[in-house]
Amino acid sequence: MTDLKKITRRVLPLAGGLIIGRLTAKAQDDYKQYKKPPYSPPAIAFPIVWPILYTSMGIAYDKAYEKAEDKAERKELKSVHYTQLGLNYAWSLLYFNLKLRKISLLESYVLLAASNIAANKFYKFEKTAGLLMIPYVSWLSYASYLNGGNWILNKDKEGYTRD
Repeated sequence: MTDLKKITRRVLPLAGGLIIGRLTAKAQDDYKQYKKPPYSPPAIAFPIVWPILYTSMGIAYDKAYEKAEDKAERKELKSVHYTQLGLNYAWSLLYFNLKLRKISLLESYVLLAASNIAANKFYKFEKTAGLLMIPYVSWLSYASYLNGGNWILNKDKEGYTRD
């Protein structure tokens, strides 16, 4: 049973990301129709980058979890991991499906803070786990810039936002 739990810890972020990807499938069309801030990636970058980030996040969580010495430490790691993961999934729904762009921007900062907390906790338990989170945290910083830039450039456009 331990191997199944290990696989689940590693694969769950990616599986959830794939589900969110399906739920926000029209995001590519939405992304194309509005002004973008400088240094915005092409829409095709997102379905390439996110599976890599979700996979590394799952591996990082599992590596840290395996180093935890007791139930309290595992509970702490689980809490920070699933908090930031839930915020990650929620952002896509807020931004793309609900078009709550300003709220999604605020949520992106909370997500960034939560992912930094998770990365630091992971690092304390297993250095490689924390290091595996660096690309994810870096991308979230960039994503917050994109979210903010998009909101500033498009907030007055018809149909862009509901908030």
